[in-house]
Amino acid sequence: MKLALLALAILLAVSSCALRAAESGTTAALDRETLDRWSAPYRGWHYYPEHVIPSEPRIPGHEKFHNADVPCVYQLPGQPDQWFMSFICFNGAGYNSFVAESTNLVQWTHPRLAMGFGKPGEFDFGGCVIGAFLYQSYDLKAPRLLQRREGKYWTLYGCYPKQGGYELDPGYEGVASSEDGITWRRAQEKYILSVHEPEVGEWEKACIYQPWLVEHEGSFYNFYNAKRLPVYAEQMGLATSRDLMNWQRYPGNPIVRVRPGGYDETFCSDAKVFRDGDHWVMFYFGVGKGGAHIMAAFSRDLLHWTAHPEPLYKAGGHPSGLDKQYAHKISLVYNPKNDTFYLYYCACGNQGRGIGLITSRPLLVSPPAGATKSAP
Repeated sequence: MKLALLALAILLAVSSCALRAAESGTTAALDRETLDRWSAPYRGWHYYPEHVIPSEPRIPGHEKFHNADVPCVYQLPGQPDQWFMSFICFNGAGYNSFVAESTNLVQWTHPRLAMGFGKPGEFDFGGCVIGAFLYQSYDLKAPRLLQRREGKYWTLYGCYPKQGGYELDPGYEGVASSEDGITWRRAQEKYILSVHEPEVGEWEKACIYQPWLVEHEGSFYNFYNAKRLPVYAEQMGLATSRDLMNWQRYPGNPIVRVRPGGYDETFCSDAKVFRDGDHWVMFYFGVGKGGAHIMAAFSRDLLHWTAHPEPLYKAGGHPSGLDKQYAHKISLVYNPKNDTFYLYYCACGNQGRGIGLITSRPLLVSPPAGATKSAP
């Protein structure tokens, strides 16, 4: 009996120590060898020669919207050979979200409105940025199939209360649903995250930006970036929920932080999180050393993250100058038919701001007439 009690006491003590370590964020950082090994599959990309969605997409009925940005690819159940991409464009007043479709992941057609401006006086009057979808699976190579919950598809979205400029503070996040996976509407009247909650941290008091949604073991995780001032920095935070409507901030925020002198010295933003074998990978963009770059961080538990110091892909990597200023805001899709990852990103350079594409293998799809050839 004494031995059993002693064993129980030891077990409780160990569990208590582990819980305190998790709550305080003291889980050991991953070593460089692990970071190098886990990031290796996401290096060495091949270039598609031009934007797959151009800076001036000329969307019917919305021709004044330009500067395509924030791609996110998904599929609908029962349509295995059809992909959809949400993206945003700007008309001087604010963002609207649009959706295009493709049968080969390269040529994208039929762009139309997915979610427009909210009502005057509302938290999303300045425009909505969808693309934090509820997927059936977050495994890295799984199809990006939307999941129905309560008979609807779901996304979190970033938004702004004011029109008349680019991402006017303070920024909010909402939740939207869709019957068909194409057109989205606000799912509840109140926003889900803002700078107004009493628990808001110093690191996020200036503006809340874009969410990313993960479902794991009965809980929902919202990875979001936010801004502090007067010393400008965007960093990554985490909130959790059991019902998509009510969210609690993680006390260890921010979970990915800017690093002085690094490729992410002023921004750690726009997380995209997936399961990769026995760990999680977060693709995000960092701003530092003269550009915006595609970065990666890794975790075993979704709470404690270690970022690789070197970008997966640097701004200016495209040989045509397509992304010579910024390479950021990614969407990653795996196509099992050709064993290829397709990484879409906002490419800003000599062709303006549009959606670029790099792939893990060279593509056999012919580019449009007049385009330069892909790099080997």
